[in-house]
Amino acid sequence: MNKILVTGANGFVGSSLCDTLCRRGMDFVPVVRKADLNGQISVGDLGPDTDWTAALDGCDVVIHLAARVHVMNDSASDPLAAFRAVNVDATLNLARQALAKGVKRFVFVSSIKVNGEETTNQAFTAFDEPAPIDPYGQSKLEAEIALQELGNVTGLEVVIVRPPLVYGPGVRANFRRLMQLVKIGVPLPLGAIHNRRSMVAVDNLVDLLVLCASHPAAAGQVFMVSDDHDVSISELLRLLAAAMGKRSMLLALPAGLIAGAAAVLGKSAVASRLLGSLQVDINHTKSTLQWQPPVSMEFALKKTVAAYRAHS
Repeated sequence: MNKILVTGANGFVGSSLCDTLCRRGMDFVPVVRKADLNGQISVGDLGPDTDWTAALDGCDVVIHLAARVHVMNDSASDPLAAFRAVNVDATLNLARQALAKGVKRFVFVSSIKVNGEETTNQAFTAFDEPAPIDPYGQSKLEAEIALQELGNVTGLEVVIVRPPLVYGPGVRANFRRLMQLVKIGVPLPLGAIHNRRSMVAVDNLVDLLVLCASHPAAAGQVFMVSDDHDVSISELLRLLAAAMGKRSMLLALPAGLIAGAAAVLGKSAVASRLLGSLQVDINHTKSTLQWQPPVSMEFALKKTVAAYRAHS
């Protein structure tokens, strides 16, 4: 049985992945920046000189989740350099040390931002020409390229997964704010918005990552992942309201009016995420790995809302 090293093990996705590996009786090593639980291995801040020796002992597979994540209003003086140091240089350092320790497969969790920020008539696929817009997406693309080049030279089996927005129990940031607004019954001017967005429940993402750690056909592949059920922002809000047992409070304002008001308030980036479409095509993932998302979006949203209500 493979022994899996999991980086970012105490993060949103990492903690769910470790819980799943534990339930399935799989051997794994949870790695974090600063250990706070028994069994975790601390490696400190991620960088090009991080020592992974102890964590990699006996491991056959790495699932690399740890990263410098995308944030609004980045305060770094040089955001691209900051992203590269962690997402590119530190990732390549880990991969090289993993090779030296006999690791056979490296599963890299990238981002749909490698493809771009918005779709129009066609969903993003794993075969599209990458078009990252921001420094985070650019750093993820550079990491993908560096890993693929390393794999081509050394035989390391590189698997890349590009998730869109990930949600589930404990989700924070914009998704949590949406739940807060639904909970308190704030009327939202999004009832006439019929965009299409792909998301992925953390349970579905984790299930795919575990499969990518061992499936023979996964080696050398790039995979898109989603719940395979795209929704508009208005539909999402209605589903969240239903999960809370509330009536959705949606006003039908034109998208142009909302975008204009957001621009005046300096919130154009937020508006684009609410109004625009971003869809991913997971047919390649499903056919190559014979995989289906095991959890429906409706079930996952109910689970997410239940956890939110229990802790708010």
